[in-house]
Amino acid sequence: MNLPLFSLQDQIAIVTGAAKGIGKGIAAVLRQAGATVVVADIDEAAGQATAQALGADFYPLDVTRQADCRRLIAQVVQQYGRVDILCANTGIFPQADLEHMTEADWDTMQNVNLKGMFFMVQAALLQMKPQGYGRIIITSSITGPITGFPGWAHYGASKAGQLGFMRSAALEYARHGITINAIQPGNILTEGLQAQGDTYLEQMKAAIPTHTLGRPEDIGYAAAFFAARENAYITGQALVVDGGQILPESPEALL
Repeated sequence: MNLPLFSLQDQIAIVTGAAKGIGKGIAAVLRQAGATVVVADIDEAAGQATAQALGADFYPLDVTRQADCRRLIAQVVQQYGRVDILCANTGIFPQADLEHMTEADWDTMQNVNLKGMFFMVQAALLQMKPQGYGRIIITSSITGPITGFPGWAHYGASKAGQLGFMRSAALEYARHGITINAIQPGNILTEGLQAQGDTYLEQMKAAIPTHTLGRPEDIGYAAAFFAARENAYITGQALVVDGGQILPESPEALL
């Protein structure tokens, strides 16, 4: 049977933080591309609902617990025999200005976004290396590696840290048939972004050349590209998906 280019048929994919938002969009696109998808999230009610809607499996997951991450991989391998794709997407972004940021604010952000990503990627690599195959996609951000925004210094640090991790990890595992890449979303219309309020959303639209906000599926399409068997020669790279937001050198460029 001739499969279409970039088909994910017969691929086993895990998407963390997939109950809502970007993760849900990634899971939906991977499912559409033919992958068997595991929805993993700390929110069991929303995760179950998403999995049911997509025809996927749900597993509860707290990425800040290393044992949880390793248990998830073991459960998926027990059920399906392998793990081909990991989309390490779990992330939080509560605001806190530097003057009032507490140690707990900082630690919570790094524990979820950075250490949780490390725990999950490490667990997947322990399975992928013996397979001689794997695709890992990390959800980073334009905020931190490229841009900044008041109130998100700790968030930006976690997202920049993810890219630093990715480059060295990609070097370590390139010889084992495993690629590790990242996506840097701009402003994607998720529940979390909507919570910032209409004023914020309108300001962001005005700053984006397309004058639109992204959809979770837009990040899913990028993830499906990196996840494809055909893209074995791309590793250690980050793809910006932001509607051109980082392009203008001044507001006048958008007039």
